[in-house]
Amino acid sequence: MGALNYIISNFCTVPNPKTKTMQTVEIKVKMDCDGCERKVRNAVATMKGVKSVEINRKQSRVTVNGCVDPNKVLNRVKRTGKKRAEFWPYVPQHVVTYPHASGVYDKRAPAGYVKNLQTFADTEDKFMSLFSEDNVNACSIM
Repeated sequence: MGALNYIISNFCTVPNPKTKTMQTVEIKVKMDCDGCERKVRNAVATMKGVKSVEINRKQSRVTVNGCVDPNKVLNRVKRTGKKRAEFWPYVPQHVVTYPHASGVYDKRAPAGYVKNLQTFADTEDKFMSLFSEDNVNACSIM
């Protein structure tokens, strides 16, 4: 019976739709002292599916790796008393197409990071299509 269970468990597996994939969740949360950092680390590390927790207090950043739901991680951090916790809103400056556009630069962002706003490129495309030859109403705007 043991050999049969071994064969079934290793060779006849059916994918489970509830299985979460491995992912990285980044959260911005202000931590002032070692106690705050320890509270957040313990709250997140005890979650099911968490593989590692990295905390950078200088950037106010918590990085969680594992098979977890991002919203559950955010809610767990908020339950520690950090109500202003949010998903990491910044991306490296070299990734953004227009890093000096209005609304992208944030003086609270860590060095080398800007806000993650993807709507600027979409807005530019809308304005460019207003004055194209394909737009039959272009003359009415002028």
